[in-house]
Amino acid sequence: MTPEELKTLIAGGEADRIEMSRAAQDTEKFREAICSFSNDMAGRGLPGYLIIGVDERNPAYRLEVTTGVLEKLAGLRSDGAIMPLPVMNVSRMPHPNGGGEVIVIQVYPNDLPPVRYRGRTHIRIGPRKDVASESEERVLIERRAANFRTFDATPCPEGSLARMDLEVFRQTYRPQAIAADVIAENHRDVPEQLAALRFHNLGRNCPTNAGMLVFAYDPLDLFPGARVQFVQYAGPGLEDDVLAEKPFTGNLVTLLSELDTFLKGRFTQKPVPVSDLREQAVFDYPPEAVRELLMNAILHRDYQSTSPTRFYQFSDRMEIQNPGGLYGEASPENFPRVNAYRNPIIAEAMHVLGYVNRFGRGIVRARRALEENGSPEPRFDYQTSHFLAIIPKHLKR
Repeated sequence: MTPEELKTLIAGGEADRIEMSRAAQDTEKFREAICSFSNDMAGRGLPGYLIIGVDERNPAYRLEVTTGVLEKLAGLRSDGAIMPLPVMNVSRMPHPNGGGEVIVIQVYPNDLPPVRYRGRTHIRIGPRKDVASESEERVLIERRAANFRTFDATPCPEGSLARMDLEVFRQTYRPQAIAADVIAENHRDVPEQLAALRFHNLGRNCPTNAGMLVFAYDPLDLFPGARVQFVQYAGPGLEDDVLAEKPFTGNLVTLLSELDTFLKGRFTQKPVPVSDLREQAVFDYPPEAVRELLMNAILHRDYQSTSPTRFYQFSDRMEIQNPGGLYGEASPENFPRVNAYRNPIIAEAMHVLGYVNRFGRGIVRARRALEENGSPEPRFDYQTSHFLAIIPKHLKR
């Protein structure tokens, strides 16, 4: 955006693609604006702009724009409150009237509407801001039909509602994904409710691949690789004796729950002397690091592959390997700073279920947990066909 374009936008006042704010503290208002621009209810296919640092009643007002403020606003994209993840840029620009700066958040229409903030679909038509009605949300769902950009968003003709555990959807998933008052006012049938969360395609009258992966009674006949294989070896190689073995299968709601329970009971701390008079309790493998990297593998894996996610424990390390290398804009040059989601609907489901806290932070959190435990750095091997994370065992003194 040029300074002249910014000046024109500000002069035109608020509209369906423009919202302005004086201060930078009202993150609730900003999230609602980002959500509404992402939904692009008017169907213009153009970005919306949230301009911060403008006071229409006091043209002399200037906002102090700091790096901390910019980082906080950029964090609105990935903190998980807005789902699916919005596509947005945060930048600072000179105030068009001189003598200061403004913050411009540019938000692009999302390919997978409806986009929700805290379980509510916010929209904007002209200057009107509101929560979408059922009919307005249906427009967004139907608009999505042409945007099968990812495998998990693609219709699954072999799937059906009869093969899905709809009670898990109603009792477990839906209350965590949709605000209670919205559910209470909901008059839609189950396919429409599933479609609103990207688990069903109304035009093709079948679930999406994500719907079958998350809720099918048995997704393995459709996705043979949708499982996690744990094996513990007695030594450092695959040729050593197997001490323990356990497969994790079922839909993602079941698989993630069983895997989480398995991890919670697997790790214990042991005392390690740090001086003649003091000991420190450490893990062979810090559970937070293992959990983050394992959830990362399930989230980012290629579900079209027939290979499982491999979770192997050796005498000196753990290895977590998933089919599918770095995806989209992510590359060996920018990993792990840049993230791209092969499975955005799966990512949203894992966040709703509580297995992902913030997006794009799994590798960072794992590294921090290993550092705090005194463990060696993790190693990564990201080929075109797979992604391998290696967690070294703690080197006890």
